[in-house]
Amino acid sequence: MATFKVTKGTPVAFRDSAYPATYPSPHEGELFYNSSSGAFQFLGLGAGVWSSGGTLNTAATATAGFGATIATSQVNGGAPNLTKTETYNGTAWTEVNNLSSGRYAHAAFGIATAGIVTGGQTDGGTGYHVNTESWNGTSWTEVNNLNEGRFKLAAMGLQAAGLATGGYDGTAYVASNESWNGTSWTEVGDLNDGRTALMGSGIATAALVAGGESPGIVGKTETWNGSAWTEVNDLNQARYTAGMSTNALNSDTLLFGGFVPPGTVNTEGFDGTSWTELNNMSIARAEATGSGVGDGALASGSAGGSASTSSEEWSFAHPLKTIDVS
Repeated sequence: MATFKVTKGTPVAFRDSAYPATYPSPHEGELFYNSSSGAFQFLGLGAGVWSSGGTLNTAATATAGFGATIATSQVNGGAPNLTKTETYNGTAWTEVNNLSSGRYAHAAFGIATAGIVTGGQTDGGTGYHVNTESWNGTSWTEVNNLNEGRFKLAAMGLQAAGLATGGYDGTAYVASNESWNGTSWTEVGDLNDGRTALMGSGIATAALVAGGESPGIVGKTETWNGSAWTEVNDLNQARYTAGMSTNALNSDTLLFGGFVPPGTVNTEGFDGTSWTELNNMSIARAEATGSGVGDGALASGSAGGSASTSSEEWSFAHPLKTIDVS
């Protein structure tokens, strides 16, 4: 690499192409001359952006997912009370073994090869599931039931330890919170505000819920420390049935889409204290599956509340900036 002299003799790296935009880059903010474009450029601050993902084999809405975008995610059940399960390898979706029980507006948690799905409306829409199933990476097995049947609940954690909280039981907005120990469910500390269609992320001892209906649309956010819920700063945009990625420390958690109404493209990030609005999704999604860990997230199915086969991925990249040095 040679040195290119700009006005006033300032040395600038001379390149035949731009630096890769992969996040994080050691060249963030570093000015260079790109001979292929004939321009002075630099990589801007890393930012999260949505890009097109794989296409589901079966259109679905009100599904549930778990796992990581670059490894494998699951999408389970969904309208109209499907038993379908699909796995994602970062490029394409593959149909695998079905759930034992069809369900709608349920919740799930875990990693790609070890997950839990619970709750939801029963097949035919006549009741509310207490049924829980465990995924071993190949097939589903029925395990011990929830204490309280519910749908449009939030769930978070790992196969050996998780939470199921909130939802609707057919008569009331649920505040109850149940803890999963890998074998059975135990009722623990209730939410401060009972609500349905809320979103959740985290693990059994450090969790986050946000939004929902109670009965109006709310932006309320609560954090769980393993024994009690604490109210923290609200979402910027109140919503329900959005997607949310999982982060074990409740920081850098992503919430996206949902009904405002109507469906929204809005994305917000939680830093452990407050929410910040970020780059929008490409299409409005409500009742879509949200999954992912850390800086990655996956939104799949449900375009504006209607069944869809589309998905999109959230990842960080550095925008390429061009400047005029004349």
